[in-house]
Amino acid sequence: MWQIGVWERDEGLADWVSALVRGLPALVRACRHPALLAGTPLDLLVVSPGATGWAGAGTLNCRAALLPGGRSALTRLLPAGMVLSYGSSSRNTLTLSSLDEQRASVAVQREFVSLDGRAVERQELILPRGGCSPDLLLAQAGAALLLGRLPEDG
Repeated sequence: MWQIGVWERDEGLADWVSALVRGLPALVRACRHPALLAGTPLDLLVVSPGATGWAGAGTLNCRAALLPGGRSALTRLLPAGMVLSYGSSSRNTLTLSSLDEQRASVAVQREFVSLDGRAVERQELILPRGGCSPDLLLAQAGAALLLGRLPEDG
């Protein structure tokens, strides 16, 4: 059973991930501070754009982590086998190549492997915007891809 941690500030990301994994052998644990996930080996840690409280992140144990770009201190601190980032910089694994009120084009900049072992290749995904912020949309898309689901499936 996959153990998934969602570190957020009430953006609704944990509820979205829980709906996404329905039917999969997975348990989603949500928290506002990483210390609450310490001691649990996580297959996936999803960090929301608004997450705060970096102290304690070094105590986590993650197979894969998805976090906002530009957080180099967190990236160095977080013990994870694979770290993917999302945001507006071309250095991030997931970025937006275009955005309007109805849809967004999510660019996968580098190939990575999903939790179920499938390769996720460089590509562009056209997704409905759904009214959420661009960074939250990227976090949702990244979580879906890491879980072996197309973002539309959620």
